[in-house]
Amino acid sequence: MQLNGQSVVKAVFIIPPKVHLLDITGPAQIFHEAALNNAPVELVFSTIFAGETGSVSSSMLSFNKLIPFDELVLNSGDLVFVPGIDSSLFYDRAFMDSSRPFQYWLNAQHKNGVIACSVCTGAFFLAECGLLDDRECTTHWEFTDRLKLRYPKVKLQTNRLFVEEDHIYTSAGVTSGIDLALYLVERLWGAHFAAQIAKEAVIYFRRTLDDPQLSVFTQYRNHLDHRIHKVQDLLTQSLDHKFTIDELAAKVNMSARNLTRLFKKTTQISIGRYLDQLRAEHAEKLIAEGHTLQAAALHCGLKSTNQLRHLRSRYRRSNKNV
Repeated sequence: MQLNGQSVVKAVFIIPPKVHLLDITGPAQIFHEAALNNAPVELVFSTIFAGETGSVSSSMLSFNKLIPFDELVLNSGDLVFVPGIDSSLFYDRAFMDSSRPFQYWLNAQHKNGVIACSVCTGAFFLAECGLLDDRECTTHWEFTDRLKLRYPKVKLQTNRLFVEEDHIYTSAGVTSGIDLALYLVERLWGAHFAAQIAKEAVIYFRRTLDDPQLSVFTQYRNHLDHRIHKVQDLLTQSLDHKFTIDELAAKVNMSARNLTRLFKKTTQISIGRYLDQLRAEHAEKLIAEGHTLQAAALHCGLKSTNQLRHLRSRYRRSNKNV
């Protein structure tokens, strides 16, 4: 695959102390695959301190032969990825003060047309240097309250995979960093090329700006009741099967009334609404993979495509209201 006639884009991956490995290696792998497929991109790995050429991750893996940030020469349209790090560092005043030159540099680069991207708690770096003031952004769901409290000028969006405003992209963390990288690849070199890169990386379900940060398949599971977990497993694994409440209750040796009450108390959502969300999200995935509406409806245990359309519409509205 050739992408001739385009200027080379530098994709800079910042490696701070105690970096979260997947936050940086996930997006870097996407751009590496793009380079292998002849995209005009150069990968650069950099530190946040002048004169420093090494760094150690939060899991103690070391990096060396890095380029100090102040030695980089970037052009408008180049990319800088700022990953998440151990959260304790954001509350270490000495560390934040010591990284001030990097923050000034990042702010100046953005003013010169460089695209700033954060993954997970990397949003704290962008907020610290003022890049997120009066701009929409997101971060990992565990840190949204802390980010908003510390930086009240940010327009924080919750339950979003990634957010774009003024050539600044913030993403929720780990896999959403990969989603963001694929989105940028598509913006740079087209949807067909991005699809090829996703295939190379064995990513069969690409998520976009409109997808929620938290999947219903992982939501509502933060409890310890094994009976409710078993019911959730049954529903998740058998979307094409229509269980009655009595059948589900019998599976966990409970009465239908008690199961209905306990499920709502434990998960804060009714069984019916939970099942609707499971079906809607699974249908979105199937359709994105190329399945027809009719096939998606069948796989999700729905009677018609009209029923699926209504379900998808409700699902999208509920995500926007989160």
